[in-house]
Amino acid sequence: MRNRAMTRMAALGAVVGFASLAVFQLLLAAGAPLGEAAWGGRTEGELPLGLRVGSAISIVAYAVAAAVILRRAGFGVTWPSRTTARIGTWVLVALMTAGMSANLLSQSPWERFLLGPVTLVLAGLCLVVALSDTEDELRRAPRGPARRPATQTTR
Repeated sequence: MRNRAMTRMAALGAVVGFASLAVFQLLLAAGAPLGEAAWGGRTEGELPLGLRVGSAISIVAYAVAAAVILRRAGFGVTWPSRTTARIGTWVLVALMTAGMSANLLSQSPWERFLLGPVTLVLAGLCLVVALSDTEDELRRAPRGPARRPATQTTR
């Protein structure tokens, strides 16, 4: 897949998705009464401390996911490494697919009808980025302004 614009749009869409999920997890970690919308939907209202800590940890995971996607899509992100981004993008495809399955099988209507489709879209966006070769094209592209060969003058 050589369409750099499509890859970048997919990456930006994935980053928006990960950021949105991170905000949701931040609300959960801060004690928002949204327990039935997360972690299997077994908790009404505010999550217990253990799940709130899990939500806080997931914020970091979403930030790392965004960095991996941005690096793989050729944005100016220097961390993680190219190899980690290449492998990590495929890991994200697998994790988002598994997350979609778990959400669609959840007891929570919030997870089935909102988070299931969201993770399906994220899996697709990550797949578009994983299949791209944008990063490799950027690595081969000349850097900086084009240089003219020096000419010798004779006197």
